[in-house]
Amino acid sequence: MDFDLQWLLVGLPVAFALGWLASRFDLRQQRRDSRDAPRAYFKGLNLLLNEQQDKAIDAFIEAVQNDPETSELHFALGNLFRRRGEFERAVRVHQHLLSRADLKAGERDRAQHELAQDYVKAGLFDRAEEAYRALDGTAFAAESRLALLSLYERSRDWAQAAEIAQRLEAAGAASFAARIGHYECELALQADQHGDGAAADAALARARKAAPEAPRPLVLAGERAARAGRHEQALAAWDELRQRRPDDFVLVAGAYAESAIACSRQESARRELGRLFAERPSLDLLRALERLGSAPPLLPFLQAHPTLSAAQQWLAQPRAAWSEEGVAAAREALARAAAPLQRFRCAACGFESRQYFWQCPGCLSWDSFPPERIEEL
Repeated sequence: MDFDLQWLLVGLPVAFALGWLASRFDLRQQRRDSRDAPRAYFKGLNLLLNEQQDKAIDAFIEAVQNDPETSELHFALGNLFRRRGEFERAVRVHQHLLSRADLKAGERDRAQHELAQDYVKAGLFDRAEEAYRALDGTAFAAESRLALLSLYERSRDWAQAAEIAQRLEAAGAASFAARIGHYECELALQADQHGDGAAADAALARARKAAPEAPRPLVLAGERAARAGRHEQALAAWDELRQRRPDDFVLVAGAYAESAIACSRQESARRELGRLFAERPSLDLLRALERLGSAPPLLPFLQAHPTLSAAQQWLAQPRAAWSEEGVAAAREALARAAAPLQRFRCAACGFESRQYFWQCPGCLSWDSFPPERIEEL
């Protein structure tokens, strides 16, 4: 009994000493690991700032291995993979974060948002849509809805785009009235392509309600009426456009003249277009008035607006109608149109100059200017 007690008295201090040594070893190992992780992280950050992305990725992978529980390292690595175009690896990193049970709610939402961006970059729009919709009600909700709006525009899903835009506007993000009007106009065009006139009318009515001052619904309403032979209705829509948005009326000036001829309203059309031309002269209005048989003189317009299109219109007249003043105005228009093309352009960076350079002032490349001007290329 005395022998056993002696060994016990000896063994207790030895066990205590071994435990103390083991704890010290663990603490040193943890300190070493904690030092290695920041060192690898800052090394990767330095390489990234020096645009050495391959080496930066290796450094971040080392940092993640040293400290696999740090979510910031995973976010940095995933973003770097995405910037490099390695979308599958970025997806795996962010999916790994989402699979962790100890991840905080805010970081989980952030990982979900990063994953959605990975899917967008990879072209997996259906998965991106699902990932963005999962963020509804989180701190990333507004940003996710904007991303969804962009996705629906790219996929031409106008109904979903209108729904998301309405939710964004209701949340006070911004005014999306003009966009909603365009989405409804696109839905009207799709309905017309499928022969559903009632749906097209309803979409245009929604467009007018969403954006009362927008010109496109009136343009489309007049075009649809003109195609159906309802020229009086077309003129009514375009007259409203002329009164509300006179600058945009030039888009339908030619069609307005054709509809006026079709329903024998040339006189009123000449009067209204002539008044608008006096206030806002344009070549489209001039051509519409010419179609109605009351074109104003072309030379004063060319002299006041020496554009290439106006010069072409003047040169299309019979040579007997030419004059020295007209030729001079046409020359001025041609000179103005040709001036931007009479430049040299650097093949390396696109820098343009009227003077030829052996070394580009923009990118400092030598012999990067072709000897031909832009119009000769």
